[in-house]
Amino acid sequence: MGSRFGSVGRRLSSSSAGKSFRATLFPGHGIGPEISAAVVKILEESKVPITWEEHIISVDNVKPGQDIVSREALDSVLKNGYALKGPMATPIGKGYRSLNLTLRKELGLYANVRPCKSIPGVNTAYQDVDVVTVRENTEGEYSGLEHEVAPGVVESLKVITKNASLKVAEYAFSYARANKRKMVTAVHKASVMKLSDGLFLSCTQEVAKNYPDIRYEEMLIDNAASYLVSNPGRMDVMVMPNLYGDIVSDLCAGLIGGLGLTPSGNMGKGCMMAEAVHGTAPDIQGMDMANPTALLMSALMMLRSMDLHDTADKIAKATYTVLKEAKVGPPLASAQKTLNPTAY
Repeated sequence: MGSRFGSVGRRLSSSSAGKSFRATLFPGHGIGPEISAAVVKILEESKVPITWEEHIISVDNVKPGQDIVSREALDSVLKNGYALKGPMATPIGKGYRSLNLTLRKELGLYANVRPCKSIPGVNTAYQDVDVVTVRENTEGEYSGLEHEVAPGVVESLKVITKNASLKVAEYAFSYARANKRKMVTAVHKASVMKLSDGLFLSCTQEVAKNYPDIRYEEMLIDNAASYLVSNPGRMDVMVMPNLYGDIVSDLCAGLIGGLGLTPSGNMGKGCMMAEAVHGTAPDIQGMDMANPTALLMSALMMLRSMDLHDTADKIAKATYTVLKEAKVGPPLASAQKTLNPTAY
């Protein structure tokens, strides 16, 4: 079976045959430790040559405003080059900096990549979805620059830089070429945000000139959303600023069955972090109901970035067989026990 979700991220210069790896594991919160344990077990059963360095990230004993992610945990990822992260929750409205944003910014994970492809056996409105969102990961509306101008008036700054825009555009086009995709669409709202989104478009246009084999187009965010829900086959690889990517990537996940089935990889210079992007689901924590499919699919993105394609394909084939034979229930419910690649 081919690499369903494509080749992504930090690539090795030579074959990985006989090579062993170290990777950082963030089990996460809620159901995170359960699904992380399930994925680690699947990889061990499949003889994947990974040694894990586990780091627990928690708000316990940390005051609002302090760093929740330790320097030791960050250095572990930078040293190993690979990380797998379960779902995490940041307390809302209590002064804590977003855990996910902290990891992305501190590790320089400038591009979030989410391939969304229809899965046989998962009944959705469309069965021909095959799109990839490439989202700028470090700035935009998520720069964290907000202040109160006057009582009842809050200003939030959107930051777009040439450097970050060029990097994410280059990644999108190189991904498209490496995975034999035909088109890259720059998604924007430059009709209103003429300077910020205008700069983003000028960067994608500049990069597109170096990829004459890839068709390039630009599309307003509202038009892109309309196409995705009415004719998703029209779209291919999409690259966009942070906020648009956050929304559009979740929309695409819904087209194939939800976030519980969707892989996600964060790419940086010299490291990548695969993650589950669904919630922590505390209502089913400890009930042996959490389905690890999304985290497993994300882990396979990590394996492919290690050039462990054959192993990744074997596990993927087993996973799709399980889903097709309806051995699991809804995306975030049903037992992880059935998701056993060694059974196929």
